[in-house]
Amino acid sequence: MAVGLVELTPGPNMAYLGLVAARHGRVAGLATVVGVTLGLALYLFATVVGLAEIAARAPWLFDALRVAGVGYLLWLALDAWRGSPSAAPTLTDERPHYGRFAVRGFLANVLNPKAAVFYLALLPGFTTPDAGGTTPQILVLGAIHLAVSLVVHLGIVALAGSAVLSPPKGGVYERSMRFVFAGGLIGVAAWLAWSTRG
Repeated sequence: MAVGLVELTPGPNMAYLGLVAARHGRVAGLATVVGVTLGLALYLFATVVGLAEIAARAPWLFDALRVAGVGYLLWLALDAWRGSPSAAPTLTDERPHYGRFAVRGFLANVLNPKAAVFYLALLPGFTTPDAGGTTPQILVLGAIHLAVSLVVHLGIVALAGSAVLSPPKGGVYERSMRFVFAGGLIGVAAWLAWSTRG
């Protein structure tokens, strides 16, 4: 129940996936989902090996992650505005670089302090030491969260990918869509900065 509520609460991952799928199509969105899921899996691994205790003793790590996450989203916005080939296909390159979408999804999630807090701080709190070792419990809870997040993220990509936001390449319409996409990423960055402020 708690995992479902966490995933259904709007956050940077949902907004970013929606923007990518609406702007570049469902396949690009699916590639981004792969990256986001791998980022969550990395945090699950970090929790299992005990990085939660290290993070708890170094609150500056959260601040550094927060600044890096906001900065990365702003960089993606600038890249989208410039119309970088790595962000979208052009007339001479009709096939997007889907591997890059996966990498960007991974980085956007790893630099998402909300994901870090959930896995490193909150998830261990759902374990019961009296029920045995906490590592198996964390793995089970993490696997459930990964499955739920995957379903939610795939649903977002399916819905957003049906939006008519992918214009013909070139011209005023293309520039306007780059502006919308870049503006959306700036909005996600502002949302992340506001919602994770100290």
